[in-house]
Amino acid sequence: MSVSDLSDACALERARLNLRCLPFRRAFYGALGDVALSSTELAGRVDADGLLFRQASADQLEDAFIWLIRLGVLRREVDGQGLTERVRLTPLGRQVLERWPGEIPRAGVQARVRCWLQRHWPRL
Repeated sequence: MSVSDLSDACALERARLNLRCLPFRRAFYGALGDVALSSTELAGRVDADGLLFRQASADQLEDAFIWLIRLGVLRREVDGQGLTERVRLTPLGRQVLERWPGEIPRAGVQARVRCWLQRHWPRL
């Protein structure tokens, strides 16, 4: 196994674990296949309950978007004037989601704490 293969496997596993800890349902990622979304648009949608495990503000959703961008699962959409506030799924994101054809299983308390620590104190 080469160094890049090991790096890819680690990135894939880190993304899989973090998707289980974040508030987004499988339907959210499916919606990103059709249209790019911003955190403000998502928070204001009438079907947000079908896309999120729990209610969240636009700021909380934006923080989760930024984390998913750092993990390589999402990317910012680009228009004629540069980056927008909308996000789309990356090829890595699609690869992560292949594992779960149905709903994304929720992580346990220990995994959630670990993800939270990695997210907020990445040097630990």
